[in-house]
Amino acid sequence: MPRTIWSGAISFGLVTVPIHVVSATENHAIRFHQYHLEDMSRVRVRKICEIEDREVSQDEIGKAYEISKDTLIAVTDEELREMPLPTAKAIEIVAFVPAASIDPLQVGDGYYLQADGPVAAKPYKLLRMALERSAKVAIAKYAWSGRERLGMLRVRDDAIVLHAMRWPDEIRSPQELAPSPVEVSADEIEGAQALIDHMTRDTLEGPEFEDHYTDALAEVINAKREGHDLPTVPEPASPAGKVVDLMAALEASVKKARTNRSEDSNADVHDLHTKKTTAKKTPKKTAKKTATKPRRSA
Repeated sequence: MPRTIWSGAISFGLVTVPIHVVSATENHAIRFHQYHLEDMSRVRVRKICEIEDREVSQDEIGKAYEISKDTLIAVTDEELREMPLPTAKAIEIVAFVPAASIDPLQVGDGYYLQADGPVAAKPYKLLRMALERSAKVAIAKYAWSGRERLGMLRVRDDAIVLHAMRWPDEIRSPQELAPSPVEVSADEIEGAQALIDHMTRDTLEGPEFEDHYTDALAEVINAKREGHDLPTVPEPASPAGKVVDLMAALEASVKKARTNRSEDSNADVHDLHTKKTTAKKTPKKTAKKTATKPRRSA
């Protein structure tokens, strides 16, 4: 059972739901320690007091805000907990919005909200069922770790999940990253849609959604421990030739996706090879191909 990260309540109008917050995810990554390469002794990070020139323990360390180089204002954890904020001890729901209206860039780590005892069971279920039937998510505010945060509540199976969110003004505009204007033909759009169709999945299950990096790293560690040769990376298959035509690249991608999924060759898909071949001979198409070649190689 994961440990409780925070305890409080969900504030839903005049309804209060006591909850515990637990992590909804696990980290299976392989962790490394830092070592001195010359003698393989452990390298550690120590916290040193600059005035006394000695290492201090965690219970001797507090928080302070630096007004100037010589002026610090100490703030205790108790003072942070007792701040006059309605969100200091509650996850306060402020609005309900369609899930599709949330920019994924705003969504962060997820946490399960666990009902705190039998008294919380009924209002917890009430909120969960109301969210399910409304097909909306709840937007809430809460205060953790010294700052007020924005969050999103949604339903997963029989549990309510809280996702940390970034504030809208924390999301940078992508306008300066947009590419220069370029024309895209109807054939190319249909080709891309065909590729999307072939790569569409109902669930995120299968070997392509597994963490192969961690497995490969474990093989390296085991080989070094047992004194074996390190595993080698297989050479990727060389392409038959450099693809300089976008339609050809789309066609090849669709064929590869079709092969990977072992689809019937007679399936109802776009046949890019026979799609309006005369369109490639028009001056507009030729001009487009010539203009895009430098962009691809950049």
